[in-house]
Amino acid sequence: MGNEQTHGERDSRYHLLRVAQQRFGCAPPELSAEQRRQAERIVGRQLQIEEAVLRSPEACGVVIPQAQVEQAWASVAGGYADDQALQQALDASGLDPARMRALLARELKVEAVLERVSAGLAPVSDTDASLYYFSHPEQFVRPASRQARHILITINPDFAENTREAARARIEAIAERLRDKPRRFAEQALKHSECPTSLQEGRLGNVKPGTLYAELEDCLFELQAGQVGPPVESPLGFHLLLCEAVYPAMRAPLEEILPHLRDKLQARRQQACQRQWLERLLPPASLAGT
Repeated sequence: MGNEQTHGERDSRYHLLRVAQQRFGCAPPELSAEQRRQAERIVGRQLQIEEAVLRSPEACGVVIPQAQVEQAWASVAGGYADDQALQQALDASGLDPARMRALLARELKVEAVLERVSAGLAPVSDTDASLYYFSHPEQFVRPASRQARHILITINPDFAENTREAARARIEAIAERLRDKPRRFAEQALKHSECPTSLQEGRLGNVKPGTLYAELEDCLFELQAGQVGPPVESPLGFHLLLCEAVYPAMRAPLEEILPHLRDKLQARRQQACQRQWLERLLPPASLAGT
């Protein structure tokens, strides 16, 4: 009986370790009091659900190959800097590699049972996916973007040519050369830019909002195709930006996203089926927040 209790405590510690890392990005000892309460509530639900799933008739005959357990263990170990860091995390949670493998096998079995429950669902058809696409057009809008190049002159007070004043003078001289000849931008980037993109003649590719420093995006998204912007300062130094093409916001073509959309809708259908099955096994409160 005492051994059962020890295993139950270890199971809770394992789940607490996973929830703390996945939900709060830290180890259990680093959780605040409120985070600890939230994590323990989640762990309690998870353990209750796991127990019900593994006791269900659908779990009969489900066997997890040892190779799959070892693959899961390797994935866990790969999340740590080295074996010592992994062992420290296990020690802090009162776990060892053998118990971890047993817990991973348990998790994999729960997943396999849930997959068995939803295995009989009809696949999402192209027609189903197309109907969803045309019924929810706002979900498939791509933001406006710009095809761009840039030139960077860095600021580094340790070098005379890269003091703030010298860097500004250098970028302004390049801007002057490009004022009436933007076609020379690639050549100037290759010669003068201090960014690794200089080897690609300053290419930034198709820039979407949220990709660059805000100062650079504010400038770039004001430019028209073929325009070179004024010098702009960022934490890296001074930049010149060339807008090569303007791509307005548009809806992604159905034929391009159809395979991904089918998979997404199929996963959603499977989750709904699994949830309905779980609701028959457990009281509704047990599923809240899962």
